[in-house]
Amino acid sequence: MISGYRRAKMKVNFLFFLLLLVLLLLGCAPTATPTPQTGAVPSTPAQPTTLRLPEPRLQSEVSIEEALLKRRSVREYASVPLTLNQVSQLLWAAQGITSEWGGRTAPSAGALYPLEIYVAAGNVEDLAPGVYRYKSERHELVRISGDDVRGELTKAALGQGWVKAGAIDIVIAAVYERTTKKYGDRGVRYVHLEAGHAAQNIYLQAVALDLSIVTVGAFYDDRVRYIMGMPEDEVPLYVIPVGRTVE
Repeated sequence: MISGYRRAKMKVNFLFFLLLLVLLLLGCAPTATPTPQTGAVPSTPAQPTTLRLPEPRLQSEVSIEEALLKRRSVREYASVPLTLNQVSQLLWAAQGITSEWGGRTAPSAGALYPLEIYVAAGNVEDLAPGVYRYKSERHELVRISGDDVRGELTKAALGQGWVKAGAIDIVIAAVYERTTKKYGDRGVRYVHLEAGHAAQNIYLQAVALDLSIVTVGAFYDDRVRYIMGMPEDEVPLYVIPVGRTVE
């Protein structure tokens, strides 16, 4: 017969063996590694995702003739912030609704309106830095991200420093399919004409607001599209820095 002492010793050895086996199994188990996230969501907005803009004014002390006379491309801006009213007015000038049936401030072939307007805000009173899409139907901004991307836009625009210096950058993009589905290849020309109409409207409105502005066309399309969070079917056509006039 096995003595009580030997029986107890065997039990202790068996338990010790089980403990070693468990430790070995745990040591051989693969270490879990975090799975990298794809399609990172833009930084959480610090204010509501949708911002209703102030109503645009419909009268000014500056005549259209004076605005045409004073229109210039300016690449230096004061560091004073723009007001939300000024941003509202500039966006309305670009693509604001001016009729009950949806007509806008800029003409569009077939009233198909292929343009989309974005704002990269960095120095605006009552508007947090970030990327916004302008929705003309309700005259509001929809926030895409909470990042000040003016520096990234400058890199995408071949280092043109005025892109970063502006209080905002207005980006005009186009969905060509909206126009070419009716007009075929000729529709591409119509889209470009419409972008020019909208840009000139912004220029003249800037004059009436005593602001400085320049249009930029030299940039990497894919980089601007990525920075501004545009869908794949949109093509950026203009980057337009706007800022306070240097006295």
